[in-house]
Amino acid sequence: MDVFDKQFGLPPITIQVVSPLGTAPFDPNNREMGGWAGETELDVQIMHAIAPDAHIVVMTSPVDETEGTIGMPEFLKLEQYAVAHHLGQIFSQSFVASEATLADSAGQKLVKSFTDFYSQITTQQGFTIVSGTGDNGATDWADIAATKLSPNPTVNFPADVPWVTSVGGTTLRNTPPSYDESAWTGSGGGTSKFFSEPDFQKGMPSTIQSQLAGQRGIPDIAGDANPETAMVNYIFGHWTQVGGTSASTPLWAGIVAIANQMAGHPLGFINPGLYKLAASQNAQKDYRDITRGSNEVADGNIHVKGFQAAPGWDAVTGWGSPQASQFIPDLIAAMK
Repeated sequence: MDVFDKQFGLPPITIQVVSPLGTAPFDPNNREMGGWAGETELDVQIMHAIAPDAHIVVMTSPVDETEGTIGMPEFLKLEQYAVAHHLGQIFSQSFVASEATLADSAGQKLVKSFTDFYSQITTQQGFTIVSGTGDNGATDWADIAATKLSPNPTVNFPADVPWVTSVGGTTLRNTPPSYDESAWTGSGGGTSKFFSEPDFQKGMPSTIQSQLAGQRGIPDIAGDANPETAMVNYIFGHWTQVGGTSASTPLWAGIVAIANQMAGHPLGFINPGLYKLAASQNAQKDYRDITRGSNEVADGNIHVKGFQAAPGWDAVTGWGSPQASQFIPDLIAAMK
C-alpha cells in the first residue's frame, strides 16, 4: 500500500484486519491463498483510491470456498460480527456463488439466512451492500468445484439478493478527447431463479418487464471491470492490471462512502434511489448509459446467448456507470 499511495499521491491508508474466526497460516505457494490475497489487495487499493480517507476493515476467514455451503456460512458469521461490533456501514463483496450450486435444500437454507440478515441491516440499520455479479458473463459454474460452466443462463448470489446493490462490468477505453465505454463480455447478469422482481424494478418499461418475467434482474449498475482497461494495482511487488467485477464493486463502495460523508449519515438501502434517479430528468447526468456490447458466453462446448447492452437498464450493465460528481449529490437528494 505504501508503494501504491506514493505512486498516486494518496494519503496513508487507515486499515484494520479482523479475523474473529481464526486464521490459516499463509502459504505463498498455495494458489488459492495467493489468489485471495491478490483479490484483497485489489479491493483495498481501489476503495482507497476512490475514498482515500475512508477507514477500511478487512475481514478474513480460514475457509475460502464460496461455491456451495462450506465457506459461505463463514462469510455470514464475519458480516454478523462486523454489524455487532460496529465496524462500518458498507459491505464490499467480491465473492460470488452460482445459483446453480445453491439450488438444493442446504443451499436454499443458506440463501435465506443471508437474505434475512441483509433485509434487516439495509432497511433498519443503514447498511449498504455492494456485490459483484461475477466474471463469467451470462452463466457461471455448474458445480461446487468450479470446473465447468452451466450451459444455461445463470446469475450469482449474493448479487441477486434484492437488498444488495449488484455491480456489473464495463470496458472503459481512453479515446481522446473523451472516453469510450461498452459492456464487458465477462459481466455477470440476467434474471434470478431465486428472487422475484423487487418493487424498485417494477417501474421499468414493459419491454424490460417482459424480459424479467417477474424475477429480480441484475446488475443494478456497473463500472470498469475489463482486465485490459481496469485500474493499475500494486500486488505482490509488481504493477499489474486486475479486472473483473471484483474491481467495479469496490469502486462503487468508495463512491457510497463519499456519498455517506456528504450526506452526513449512512444512506443505507440505496437501490430505490438508484432507480428513482434513472427515471428522472437528470438520468443522463447521473449515469453513463452503456449501449454496446453483450455478456454472451462462448467457451468450448458452452454457448449461452446472453444479453445485449441497450439504452436504459440492461442485464449486462444495469443503468450504466456513474458520473460521480453529479450522481452523488443527486443520490443523496433521491434518498430523502
